Parts: sequence; structure tokens; C-alpha cells
Amino acid sequence: MEPLLEVEHLAVSFATENGRFRVVDDVSFSLNAGQTLGLVGESGCGKSVTALSLLGLLPRPAGEVVGGRALFQGQDLLTLSAKQRYQVRGNKIAMIFQEPMTALNPVHTVGRQLMEVYQLHQPELNKRQQQQAAAEMLHQVGIPEAAARLKAYPHQLSGGMRQRVMIAMALACEPDLLICDEPTTALDVTIQAQILHLIQALQQRTGMAVLFITHDLGVVAQTCDQVLVMYAGRSVEQADVFTLFEHPVHPYTQGLLSAIPRLDQPGKTQLATIDGQVPSLEEQPTGCRFANRCTYMTPVCQQQPRMESVSTGHDVWCHHWRELTR
Repeated sequence: MEPLLEVEHLAVSFATENGRFRVVDDVSFSLNAGQTLGLVGESGCGKSVTALSLLGLLPRPAGEVVGGRALFQGQDLLTLSAKQRYQVRGNKIAMIFQEPMTALNPVHTVGRQLMEVYQLHQPELNKRQQQQAAAEMLHQVGIPEAAARLKAYPHQLSGGMRQRVMIAMALACEPDLLICDEPTTALDVTIQAQILHLIQALQQRTGMAVLFITHDLGVVAQTCDQVLVMYAGRSVEQADVFTLFEHPVHPYTQGLLSAIPRLDQPGKTQLATIDGQVPSLEEQPTGCRFANRCTYMTPVCQQQPRMESVSTGHDVWCHHWRELTR
């Protein structure tokens, strides 16, 4: 089966006061229809930049795709014209942004913003049909009294309700690919569970693929089929979710998993941490970018690691992975 989305050797650079630096470097992954792929890593590792580059939403002129390709249904998203990208974005590929209060326009009603999706991508609908479709979409994402909520402004809704509106806007045209950029950040755990359940239910109903960006490994375990772990703009490990949690190979992945609190630990047990911090853009090492924080570092780590296959569907970028699996 051909992948719905296939990203190959993606590279993105950003201009700073001290020059231009790569914030995403040689990232590759594929995603099939109906699957959920999780992009995992610390803040600033390039997860959101990867997603924004696929949609042509990088801030210009600072951000620029400098390498790779992203094949979606046979089209390279990175080479589309503005008109072609306009037809894909919101229609075939939709995105739920991290903070709904900044993504929604505060001076327009929820209904006007949701109806705009239909105006842009389904112009054959008249205003009454657009309003009915918007109300039905709000109902599908679990907003009570949906028709009345169309007249509400974003500040009149709770955080969970605003996020549901964002999901409704993203799913209005039934996209083939939904990109979720930390959609449950800043929501309490009850609302977070509801939002995740909603996305999964809609995915099962429509068969869409989901690219889920998060730093929460609990969310990954609950929602994802495949996982790509990123660090400082590069891939470090990729596997299906069960393999990654049961047999992590890269020292960074092992560090992330060991930092998760466990129910079988005694009370007040000190959590494990990863010493050091992510290198800044100006200080990126030429070899393994995790080397300065890795307890297994040797001189060979000054060379950039290549992708190696641990097993079928389980890839790692590490010079010492064989030693860590003994």
C-alpha cells in the first residue's frame, strides 16, 4: 500500500542575527491512511517546524525549506504553487494549532469563522447551508446547543470548547490528513481525555491519517500507531508504539521513558532526569547532537550517525545502539 504521506530528508533553515542555521535536518517518515504517527521530542526540537513546512506556513523570509521532499497523494507539497497549496490546505490537509485562543480571531463569532471554511472550499453551498453545516460540525465535536454557539465569540467559550471549535474547523472538509500540534496543551486531564477520544472517534469514522505532535509520552501511548523521536532537529529513533516503549534503543529515548513517573515506584521517589540541555542553534555539534548529554559518548560520536535498522520497522540513529541492546 502506498503511503498517504512520505517525507524524505526534509531540511529547514532559519535566519538569525548570527547567520542561517538548520532547525530540521534530514528528517524522514511515512504515514498511511488511517494511521496515527507521533512526533515526539523536547520543545524546540523541530516538531512544529516540520508540520508547518508541509503546509507552507513557515514564517517568511526567516524560515525556508532547503532540502528534501514531501509526497502527498503523489504531489510534492514542498514544490506546490501558492494556488495549488491553497487548494490542499484546509481541504485535504488540515491542522489543529496548539493554542486555540491565538488561532481563533477574537473579534469574529465562532460561526463566522467556521462558515468561512465552507465559503473557501465548498462555495456551491449557500449561506443557509453553510450555517447548517457549521452547526452540525459543532454538534459532531460534542458542543451542546450547537446552533446557539455559532453566535458566541471565542472569549465566551472555555478552553476545551475553543479546542473543539478548532477541531470542527479542521474537520469541516473531511481532510485525508489531520495535523495535531499539541492540541491538548494547557487543558486539564479530563478535557484532554475528551479531546483525544474525539479525535480517535472521528478518525475511525472518516479513515483519515493523523500526524500527532506532542512531548507527552502518555498521549503517544494512548493515540499513536507509529512514533518518531526527534532531538535538536534530527531523527533519533522510529518504531511502532509497542516496540518503542518495550525496547527503546537510543539513549535519548531511554532517558525520556525513564523520566515518566511509575505507579509501582515508592512514594516521593526522585524522578530520573537527562543531564545537560539542548544545544542552541549556534552551538549544534557536527556529529551526534545528543553527544554532549549522552553517557555513552565516545570519539566516534563526533561523526553524524546514519540510520540503522534494529528490526523490521525499527530504525535508530546511534553509533552505539548495538552495545545498548546486549
